[in-house]
Amino acid sequence: MLHAFPCGTLPLDFVGTLRARRDDPPRERLTGPARLDAWFVESGLLDLAPGAGEVDLGLALDLREAIYSLVAARLHDGPPPPDAVAELNLHASGRPVTLRLGPDGATRTGSVAQGLATLARQSVEIVGGADGALLRECARPGCTQVYLDRSRGHRRDWCAMRTCGNRVKAAAYRARRNSGAGIS
Repeated sequence: MLHAFPCGTLPLDFVGTLRARRDDPPRERLTGPARLDAWFVESGLLDLAPGAGEVDLGLALDLREAIYSLVAARLHDGPPPPDAVAELNLHASGRPVTLRLGPDGATRTGSVAQGLATLARQSVEIVGGADGALLRECARPGCTQVYLDRSRGHRRDWCAMRTCGNRVKAAAYRARRNSGAGIS
C-alpha cells in the first residue's frame, strides 16, 4: 500500500497526501499519475485505476490545495478563500463516481474527474456543514494531518493513535524516564 488513510474521511486523507506541510520541502505522496491512480484504488473510491495522466495529476493537486485552504480557514475561523471556493465548486459540479449493484456486489467506477468530483462534494459537506466544527489538526509536532474529531467529548488530539498518538506517548514516556534517571 502506497498511501495512508488515518482520518477515515476521504477528502481529509486526500489532503494528507502532502505530508508535513510546514517542512521545507513538505513530503509529496502524489509524485506522479500512477500514485494518483493508486490513491483512488487504495482509498476505495474507485475499484479500478482510472488511468490518470499529468493533466489529471495537476487538477488533483489543485483540488487538494483548495480543500486544504478551506479547511485551514475553517480551523482558524477565517473567511473561505474565494479562489479555493471556486475550485471546489467547479469540481463538485461534475459527475460523481458511478456506483452500481451487480451480481458480485457494489462496484465503483469512473474517471479521474469523477473521483475528484466525489471528493469535492464530500468536502463541500464537511466544510460547509456541521462537520466543519469537528475539524482538527493533529497535535503531534511535525504532523499537519487534519481530521474530524468524532470522539466522545471531542478530545481527540491525534490524526491516528497507532501512528502519531503512539509517537507522542512514547516520547513523553522517554522524557519522563530520562528526567528521572538523573535524580537519585
